[in-house]
Order: sequence, then C-alpha cells, then structure tokens
Amino acid sequence: METSGILASIVISFTSALLFAYLLHWFDRYEKEPFILLAGVFLWGAVVAAGGAFIVNTVLGLGLFVVTGSEAASNLVTTSLTAPFIEEILKGFAVLMVFFAFRNQFDSLLDGILYAGVAALGFAATENAYYIYAYGFAEYGWAGFWELARIRILLVGWQHPFYTAFFGIGLAASRLNRSLFVKITAPIAGLAIAIFAHSLHNTIASFLPGTALIPLSAVLDWVGWFAMLIFILIAMALENREIKTYLADEVALDTLTEAQYQNAIAATRVNRQRAKALFTGHYQPVNRFYRTAARLAIKKKLLARVGEEKGNAQKVEKLREETKQLSQALLK
Repeated sequence: METSGILASIVISFTSALLFAYLLHWFDRYEKEPFILLAGVFLWGAVVAAGGAFIVNTVLGLGLFVVTGSEAASNLVTTSLTAPFIEEILKGFAVLMVFFAFRNQFDSLLDGILYAGVAALGFAATENAYYIYAYGFAEYGWAGFWELARIRILLVGWQHPFYTAFFGIGLAASRLNRSLFVKITAPIAGLAIAIFAHSLHNTIASFLPGTALIPLSAVLDWVGWFAMLIFILIAMALENREIKTYLADEVALDTLTEAQYQNAIAATRVNRQRAKALFTGHYQPVNRFYRTAARLAIKKKLLARVGEEKGNAQKVEKLREETKQLSQALLK
C-alpha cells in the first residue's frame, strides 16, 4: 500500500504538471522554444529547486524553532517569509541560466513566461507529490490522496507558475529594452513581485483554519491567474502584430510570397498548413519555413528595439536568406 501511494502521488503530480506545461507551450504559437531547454528548466525545478528548497527551509525552520522555542512562530516565519524567498530564487535561477546562456532563445514576453512557468511546474510536481503522499495518502489513505490531489492540482495547481512568471516577465522586459535602468531594475522588480505574491498566498493560507476556507484562498489565487491569462493573451496579440509588421516588407524583397505571408501572420493558418503537410509528406519543410519566418520577424524586432547587440543585423540577413530558400523550395 505504501509503495502504491508513493507511485500514485508521483504519477498524478508529474502527469498534471506536464499537461500544464504543454498548455503553456501551446501559447507560444509562432516561434516554439527548444524542447531540450524546456525539459532542462522543468528538471531543474523538479530536482534542484525543489530539493534545495526542502533542505534550506527545513534547516531554517529548525533554527527558528531553537531560537524562538515556538513551533507556531517557526512555521509562520518559514511559510510566509523564508520559503517564498528561497523558492522563488531557486526556481528563477533556471530562467536566469536560459537568459544568459541561451540569450537568442529569450526574445519575447511569452518566452519569459514560458521558461519561468515550466521551471515552476517542475518544482510544483515534486512538491505536490510530497504533499499528496505525506499529508493525504499517508494520513488518510486513498480518500486523503484524492482530497489533496484535488486541492494541490485543481484548486491551486497554477500557483507556482503564476509567481515565477513575474520574474520571467522582468527578464524579458530587460532583454527587450535599451535603457540600462530598465535592464537592471526589471528583473529585480519581477523577482520582488514573485516573492510578494508567493508570501501573500502562504500567509493567507496559514491563517485559514483547516481546509474549510481553502476555496476562499483558491478564489483569490484564481483572480490573479485570470489576470495573468489576460496578460498572456495581450502578449500573444502583440506578438502577432509584430509578426505582421516585421514580415510585411519581406514580400517586396521576394523573401516569401504574399500567400505565404498571409499564412505566416496567423497561427491558425500556420497550423492548417502544417496539418495539410502531414498528408503530403512535407511537414518538416513546411514547419521549418514558418518557424524560420517567425524567427526572422522576431529578430528584426530585436534589431529595431535594442540595436546591433552581437550581430543582430547579420542574423537578420542569414534568416532572410534561409526563409527565402525555404519559400522557393515549397513553391517547386
């Protein structure tokens, strides 16, 4: 029974986290991020961030108990102050590594949200598995298992991605701005908001007796998540407008045809072209063409916003030539 409870907790936690990660990935409609990077930040969240947070929070909690002699005070300080600080830094470090080591992949607000959200979902998968088993199955059997799974996955399943997304947004704002002030302060502000939102949730939850008022806490969480969803939809609309703007003059340059341009600027049409290509055996070249065209538009946006950096103009020319070759190959 113990083994089945452990396995079930792991399976339901990681399966749900991966499904949530797939949903986040779906929002990135035009230039999909590399699977290896997304897998890397997910594993960082699940292993390094979750494991590190457990160790640090446990040590700090014991230290606070020794100093105060009060378990209640120790739990409150750990839950409301130290845990949000430690966890958001450890989760955010995965996003920071992508930001510095794979800078070319970090070029939109959606990218910041995606990498931050996936790292946080890895963290949540491990944390949920622990909570569902330790406080659900181990104490109340399968009834406890399903109750904790409902709470941790359905009611508050998006809490960690929501918090860490603010840091991702801060890094993206830094990436897309010429101002040194914004480049420095945006990530700091994003991390501060992530820690504050996390702390606020934990503090409210700490003062709710038992599980009776958990739905009230969940409602507050869902209001925040809905606001973040609206922000994501706005970011998607802005990205679509940027694709239209920065690809428009490529038709006159013979980089792509008017018909290809009209398809490239609408995600639904791109997906329709990919679906057709599945039945004609041309999926790979079609998929590569539309992704390259999107990368061209986004790189042109970066060149316009932040300047040359490390060869943006050269990268634009390279992507333009690659897009043109792919376009002509599809017309044959």
